[in-house]
Order: sequence, then structure tokens, then C-alpha cells
Amino acid sequence: QLRCLFLDSDLFLLYSGADLKERAKMDNAEAGEFVRRLRNLMDEIAALPVPTIAAIDGYALGGGLELALACDLRVAASSAKMGLIETTRGLLPGAGGTQRLPRCVGIGLAKELIFTGRQIDGEQAFSMGLVNHSVPQNSEGDAAYQRALTLAKEILPQAPFAVKMGKLAINKGMEV
Repeated sequence: QLRCLFLDSDLFLLYSGADLKERAKMDNAEAGEFVRRLRNLMDEIAALPVPTIAAIDGYALGGGLELALACDLRVAASSAKMGLIETTRGLLPGAGGTQRLPRCVGIGLAKELIFTGRQIDGEQAFSMGLVNHSVPQNSEGDAAYQRALTLAKEILPQAPFAVKMGKLAINKGMEV
């Protein structure tokens, strides 16, 4: 499950509740094209001129976590499951996860998570800096989504140009 919500022209929210499994069913040529297109999509999401927030209430495994990593901010339910699990299937994270995960959690921890294909929950993800917030799941199953909306409402009143330029400065600074 993936929901994209434009709160207005100044904020974009992604909601992921399931992992992406399409690649496992493809031949080599199809997989190569899929990964190229997926990498381009992740780069486009990361380059959006507005803040993006990923809300993870369920599973974000493989491509699902790479999508969340392409966002500026991440919120997860404490029960959510995340991981770059490609190595457990003889694959490599191909949509930017090998670059984005180390920027969030550090090189050593990123290598450990990718090499082992380990799945972590929302609380573990918060403790290592992978997500900005971890919240207890609610009976509706949308606790992360609700917290992401609250965070978005905190960002919305800020000066759009200043937020946009702040994002650009941080992103460009990370490349230096």
C-alpha cells in the first residue's frame, strides 16, 4: 500500500504500508530496466523542491525502504518492519539505498544492515537515526501516517521559500 498526499504545493507526504516484490518475478533485462527506472524515481523524489515525509505503518522492505530513504523525513510505527533485504535474495539494493542508508545511520551500521539483510522495527530504526519518529501503532493501523500529518502541519506554516532553500542547502552540503 502506498499513498501519496500533496498537502499543498509546499509539502509532499508518502505513505508506505507494504514492500515492493515486483523485481523477484522479472528476468535480467526486465530487472535492469526496472532498477534504472526505480533509481530515477527515487532521485526525482529526493530532488523535489518541497519537504517529503514517508510514513511507515507496515513493511518497508527492499524498494519500500529505498522509497522511504529518498524522502526528507521518515516516521514509523514502532511495530513497522524495515530493511534492505536484497542480499537475502542474492541481490543488491539498486535504487540508492547503498548511498542513502549510510548517510542516515553511518557507514558501519549501513554495511551491517545491508550485508545481513536484517529487518528492524520502528523503535530500532529510531534509535539508529533511520527514522525521525517512532510511534506506537493504533487500532486503525495508521499511527505513523497520523504522526506524519502532525509533522507536516508543523512545517506548513513556515516560509515556503526558506524551507525550500534550507532543503537545497542541506542536500548540496551533503555532496561536499
